[in-house]
Amino acid sequence: MNNHKVIGAMDKQTRCKHYKQAIDIIAIKFKCCNQYYPCISCHEEHADHAAQVWPRDEWDLAAILCGACKTELTINDYMACGSTCTSCGASFNPGCSNHYHLYFDMQHHSADRR
Repeated sequence: MNNHKVIGAMDKQTRCKHYKQAIDIIAIKFKCCNQYYPCISCHEEHADHAAQVWPRDEWDLAAILCGACKTELTINDYMACGSTCTSCGASFNPGCSNHYHLYFDMQHHSADRR
């Protein structure tokens, strides 16, 4: 149970060679291949295809893995969690929000909130 393979991870908490701070403990399930990677760079290095972003109407799907407790969060829950796992309370890197556009369709995010 909760035994998700994270491609490119260097440790059990999903850190990678690109992001290795104590709080870099999430992995993202990529829409294009349904595989978990620690970051876009790991996907680019290991996958044989281009990444696809998650469309807004699929943000209720589990696509974020907490590296501390291995709980899967929906994209909506992840974005609303305040950089803290809703299951175990582990801290996530708040800087990850700067990269949302690489994983999630942010163009429609603002329009949906009007």
